Amino acid sequence: MNSLCTHSTMAARCFVVLVFVSFLVMSVSAIPSKRRRGSFSTIKQLNRKGPYIGLITVYSPEEEAFFRTGAFKPDAKHPFVDLSGSNYDVEGRRYRVGKINGKKVVFVRCGVGITNAAAVTQQMLDLFDVTGIVHFGISGNVNDSMSIGDVTIPKQFAHTGLWNWLNPNGTMDPADVAYLEVGSYNVPEGDGVNLLGQIGYSTEQLFSVSREPNTAVSLWWMEVSQQWLQLARSLEGMELEKCVNSSLCLKEKPKLVVGLKGASSNIFLDNAAYRDFLFQTFEVSSSDMESSAVVMAS
Repeated sequence: MNSLCTHSTMAARCFVVLVFVSFLVMSVSAIPSKRRRGSFSTIKQLNRKGPYIGLITVYSPEEEAFFRTGAFKPDAKHPFVDLSGSNYDVEGRRYRVGKINGKKVVFVRCGVGITNAAAVTQQMLDLFDVTGIVHFGISGNVNDSMSIGDVTIPKQFAHTGLWNWLNPNGTMDPADVAYLEVGSYNVPEGDGVNLLGQIGYSTEQLFSVSREPNTAVSLWWMEVSQQWLQLARSLEGMELEKCVNSSLCLKEKPKLVVGLKGASSNIFLDNAAYRDFLFQTFEVSSSDMESSAVVMAS
């Protein structure tokens, strides 16, 4: 799989990120809503033909590129199911059901950001009989060894948007993973005190079914399924297309890299200084707005 970043506001360095998550879940089909009963009846029928692989992407250009490949073959009887996620989600999301190369899949576009990604991942797990999720789309590059068009399948993700924002002389929380001293980026360097102070990076709180109820575990790195990561490693070395057409080609041959680290937050990153901070501090290679939520919710 290869991709060219064509979003008009996208940073110059960007590439594709794939997230593989593996799990076994039980399908939940009883959620009270007259408006949804028809959809749930359809889901029950579909789950009898499962299990499926869940596919989640983020926004329209990614979805359009996916369907342009022609690889997805819709289910003849139930090609899609429309679901509403909340009272605010009037039209809801469309879950498309079908096959890719003979494998049964359920595809959905979640929308931008951590909240959308977590909500859709949980909804998919609760309603559909899925054995795993593949989350895919474009991301920002924070590693100079990567180039436009490269594909990365990270091994772990951090949510770098949980901050303790302190005054210049604020007391640091020893539980924070790292700190960003805003004043260190003054120009000229060391010129006075920056009133934006400093930012502490906090861990997530994970509530796991394998632990006591209501007992959270502090978590910085969210691990991708080792089983699916091993499967992804078998793809390394595969040939990726360099050209979209005769007039649009990458400068360098794209590559697929497995096992790097990624960062997610509700921030569209187009700042070189912060990009370098993320790479130097956390050794991440990609930055997006959804992946850590998909991994954590699953």
